[in-house]
Amino acid sequence: MHRIQGMGKKTGIILVLFTLHLLISFALSEYYSETRPFSPKQQVVTNLHFFFHDTLSGPDPSAVLIAKPHLTGEDSSSPTPFGSLLAIDDPLTLGPDPKSEQIGNARGMYVSSGKHFPTLTMYVDFGFTSGLFNGSSFTVFSRNTITEKERELAVVGGRGRFRMATGVAQLNTYSVNLINGDAVVEYNVTLYHY
Repeated sequence: MHRIQGMGKKTGIILVLFTLHLLISFALSEYYSETRPFSPKQQVVTNLHFFFHDTLSGPDPSAVLIAKPHLTGEDSSSPTPFGSLLAIDDPLTLGPDPKSEQIGNARGMYVSSGKHFPTLTMYVDFGFTSGLFNGSSFTVFSRNTITEKERELAVVGGRGRFRMATGVAQLNTYSVNLINGDAVVEYNVTLYHY
């Protein structure tokens, strides 16, 4: 009996300490740490020019089909029929030739989102692996009307030297193979960042 009373005291002490710990934790925890006025650094503008190589064919494609709905049928003549989801790891180069100097890669996904008109919706991070912007990237989340020779994509973010980037990527189709979908696209990008 004496032993049970001793255990009750220990349990009571542990319960009091646990309750005290919870009360202190609740008192000190908030979903934000501090609210203060925003004073941004001076915004800068960076202009980039490079070529994007999207290869769907051959033994080492840089874009692969990861999902395709049954609704579009197996006999579709398009390499990216409506509803297709592709993952990409496309090289970015200084020139249109695939053998020109590679400066980075575009990684992400695009969905064939145009039911009656070939359109892609792109979720892509353009990362640089050499030069002044090595380790930095900007992100595009936008509609890409691929049949138009010239078009624009919205830049919605960035990291590294392009932290909090916004801007626009102007695209110009350099070449496209209508049979297999391989394309080389020229990018002229204007970034506004801190």
